[in-house]
Amino acid sequence: MQPTTALSIAGSDSGGGAGIQADIRTFIAFGVHATTALTAITAQNTMGVTAIVNIEPDFVEAQVRAIVTDFDVRATKTGMLAQARTIERVSLLASEGLLPHLVVDPVLISTSGHPLVAEGGVEAYRSALIPLAEVVTPNLYEAAALCEVDVGDVRDLEDLTALARTILAMGPTFVLVKGGHLAHGASAEHAPDLLLSRDELTVFDAIRVETLNDHGTGCSLSAALAAGLGLGRSVLDATRDAKSFVLAALSSASTWHLGEGRGPIDHFGWNE
Repeated sequence: MQPTTALSIAGSDSGGGAGIQADIRTFIAFGVHATTALTAITAQNTMGVTAIVNIEPDFVEAQVRAIVTDFDVRATKTGMLAQARTIERVSLLASEGLLPHLVVDPVLISTSGHPLVAEGGVEAYRSALIPLAEVVTPNLYEAAALCEVDVGDVRDLEDLTALARTILAMGPTFVLVKGGHLAHGASAEHAPDLLLSRDELTVFDAIRVETLNDHGTGCSLSAALAAGLGLGRSVLDATRDAKSFVLAALSSASTWHLGEGRGPIDHFGWNE
């Protein structure tokens, strides 16, 4: 049988925990052939990001067109797009119908607090790319930034739902707000994610895994979701699988010691 092909448009993580490296491993874990278009190169490790070099939008587009004219791409995810011009260029490619089952992970800031999108990027996501997405997958901080809300005011599932509704109004078909950073009340021991469409709200809950090895969870979840869509799963089922995949990856790597900071997850823990 021929493997299904998916495309990741994202940045490189030299530490191998997140970014396009995490996307490739996630696609492989789902038995999906990984193709890529690089948007930025980062110098980073488990301690943080020290430098970024952005790829020109023309070359990002050239990579995408090289892939889609030769491969039968069944699903696409975006990760770090780095600058407004790249976000807008990717949106033009999506508007041409070249990026099927588009999962947009609006990467705005690293776990260590380093900005991963230049000025104008948030507005470009809102106005250009998010309206074309099948699923948008912001974490708590990204959702708050997109909605211009103080993240300290987001304390429970009701607040997460309000963020999801605001982002849904921007035009995507589904919004998946990840609640891993929600640490108030009952969420101190759980990591709830909310999937919202115009017709339905679903809460995917899981026990919070206490570990320092959580670098790349957001990238991996969106890649797993895209892989599932490419394999023909519904958004609901693909999200459930992606949530299970990340939980297994966190649990399997919980005692690893790779680097001195926030280490990577085990992308093959799910298969085991």
